[in-house]
Amino acid sequence: MAIKTTVEIPDELFVAAKREAASQRTTLRTLVERGLRSELRGTRPPKAPVRIKWVTVDGGLPAGLDVADRAAMIERLARR
Repeated sequence: MAIKTTVEIPDELFVAAKREAASQRTTLRTLVERGLRSELRGTRPPKAPVRIKWVTVDGGLPAGLDVADRAAMIERLARR
């Protein structure tokens, strides 16, 4: 069984899809169906890995600061 539906797509995407369907000697319907099936299966081409640029700076704890003493840390921040 098939269900008819209406989908709005941008003109340039429609033209490109019709061209692609014609080049594959198939219908727009078949092209759309294949695309949906591919999306739902999760067989999209893998995305390029995200490259993280690590930034490091010199630093450290201020002299005399005890990170185990929460009250002292809050007091020190309040003085700034």
